[in-house]
Amino acid sequence: MAMHGIDVRSDVVIKRFRSVDRDQPRREWRALELLDRYAPGLAPAPVSADLDADPPTVVMSRLRGEPVRGPITGRLADAIAEAVTRVQRALPQSVLRRLPARADQAVELLQQVRSSVASAVGGPTVTDRDPTVPGRDPMVADGDPVVADALRQAAKWAAQQGLEELLARPATPVFGTGDGNLANYLWDGTGIRVLDFEYSGRSDLAFELAEVVEHISVWRNDVRGLTAVLERLGPAAGEGGRLTECRRLLALYWLLRIRGETRAGQAERMLALL
Repeated sequence: MAMHGIDVRSDVVIKRFRSVDRDQPRREWRALELLDRYAPGLAPAPVSADLDADPPTVVMSRLRGEPVRGPITGRLADAIAEAVTRVQRALPQSVLRRLPARADQAVELLQQVRSSVASAVGGPTVTDRDPTVPGRDPMVADGDPVVADALRQAAKWAAQQGLEELLARPATPVFGTGDGNLANYLWDGTGIRVLDFEYSGRSDLAFELAEVVEHISVWRNDVRGLTAVLERLGPAAGEGGRLTECRRLLALYWLLRIRGETRAGQAERMLALL
């Protein structure tokens, strides 16, 4: 079932939330208000909200542009890199420190995939055992030797000592959107606007970059992914190792979750990152 209902009108978009278990309506409204204050024009402007309604409702301005699709190079890569940097760095540190952490932080996601991948290599199928996490419903069907190899190697990587400690260490704080779906980036030919903040909150630079570049929508769109964007962004000093591990974590999450023809490609991607 869809996580929310969307009513697109001539000047506004009305978002009605069907799921509130991660405080999605308040996260969305708070992000819109903060970005409107500190980075106006980057995201929809907040219009009104009834967070205690049934369902909770957020009304925001309607933005121009179309979801990003096709080759990501040149001006488009520049614009995405600029938007990603701007949204991550928009909030003053004093404001960022007071925000709740984004949904599904690195350590939380590691704990989820550890359980799932351990079961996957021991049997033909596995489903997520945490019903409180929306969308986290991996289903793994064995049979493809590339997928099986990727799962075995990923299981060893996920189980290694010290990985959880590395991901739990303090890192460069940024504002995280909580969703790297390429459809959340609107391109109007000159600039990028950003949508969807229901999982947003305080995060760290490496994990947010990994969220953006490893989202399955990116690789389904273009086999080169966001390589050009990542080249423009580059990790902060000392973040390279953490970024690599976060990318592996997100790639493994998607390998566990997706099915069908794209799984073999994702398995190859997992092996390359390992």
